[in-house]
Amino acid sequence: MDNLRSVITVEIPHLRRYARALARNPDEADDLVQACLEKALSRASQWNPDKGLRSWLFRILHNDFVSSLRRRDREHEHRRRYPEADSTPASQENLFELNLVYKAMETLPPEQREALVLVAVSGFSYEESADVLDVPVGTVRSRLSRAREALRERMQSRPLESVPCEVGNDEQR
Repeated sequence: MDNLRSVITVEIPHLRRYARALARNPDEADDLVQACLEKALSRASQWNPDKGLRSWLFRILHNDFVSSLRRRDREHEHRRRYPEADSTPASQENLFELNLVYKAMETLPPEQREALVLVAVSGFSYEESADVLDVPVGTVRSRLSRAREALRERMQSRPLESVPCEVGNDEQR
């Protein structure tokens, strides 16, 4: 178990980067990583060493993210139907500190963004990415191709001066 913990520890920065790309909120990303690590350690016996630890961890994180989106959708629908049940006042939205490429990535459809982050940022192979996303390898390739082309177009069509870009002190980026 201690050996597994030390191997998992190496993957934490990669998990955080992927979680931030998915959630687009540092706090939510940290929560996703925490939940992923807890599940991985509590379900260590379910890990198949033939598939690789990294893809197993990323799959756990991805599935948790998808589940959280579904849960939010259900909560939103409940609040829409029963607005009086919402007892807390709406909070002010957080300002995100984004750079130019991150801002362009945000405009991509989630499927394309996920494929791009897994392959281009996290260094996963197409096969590993397909395993994380639970889709065929060809789907990963086409999503990645579309994402790269869309980013190319967005970056060429937007001069640097026209894009607001705030640089913060977030050390995690």
